[in-house]
Amino acid sequence: MGSKNWLDRYRAGEREAVWWEFRQLGERVRDPAIADEVQAVCDEMATRARSNVELIVSRLVEQGYAFHTNDDDQEPVVPWQPPSATVADTIATLEVRWGPLPMTVSSWMRIVGDVWLVGTHPRWSQSSEADPLVIELAGDRYPGGSAEDAWASEHEAWEAMSIDDPSMGGFVIPVAPDRLHKMNVSGGPPYGFRLPDACADGWFVAEQSTSFVVYLNGVFESGGFPGRTSSAGEMELKRSLSDGLLAL
Repeated sequence: MGSKNWLDRYRAGEREAVWWEFRQLGERVRDPAIADEVQAVCDEMATRARSNVELIVSRLVEQGYAFHTNDDDQEPVVPWQPPSATVADTIATLEVRWGPLPMTVSSWMRIVGDVWLVGTHPRWSQSSEADPLVIELAGDRYPGGSAEDAWASEHEAWEAMSIDDPSMGGFVIPVAPDRLHKMNVSGGPPYGFRLPDACADGWFVAEQSTSFVVYLNGVFESGGFPGRTSSAGEMELKRSLSDGLLAL
């Protein structure tokens, strides 16, 4: 199984074709003959995503956006936490407990970090209704700097339910509140990734589940807020946030 020059093609703009070829390979992307090149493409994706996240956060700060928790207290939150020195240990813990992570997910963890865009915009009163981007796997905002207890609790609940309903599918590790919880309204289950998954790109389970890269492209096309927009002014704010962002 030889190299198909995927990284150069990805950088040259053949992104959709490269992801399609990875999907056809499935778990064979882990073959030692090609695994490093597939991972290099996923790392390039994450590098581009990090650039987008940094730019969105910078623009929101300039616009006076207040990043805060999704509850009545609305305590301030750091919107972007770069990967910590212990990220490799976190990835290893995940894979020991629940099997391989998709390559795009491990790349995100190593290169992007944790992102939390929930908050309040001074000129967009309904910004919280637009499903702001949240991806938290390192869990730096959790007590003790780890999400491991939350993961374990979710897994125990999944195990108990799957005994009664074997058709419910594999374990979904939570990485974000759902759209309604981001609005501080009781909603559905959290967004997350289905594990184990040895493919290149992960399956992002949300209200409309899709691949992680497809989800992220939709997020960045909307300036970090892929949900509902109800006015021309809000659309203009989204355009101001999405201008010049990189496609993945």
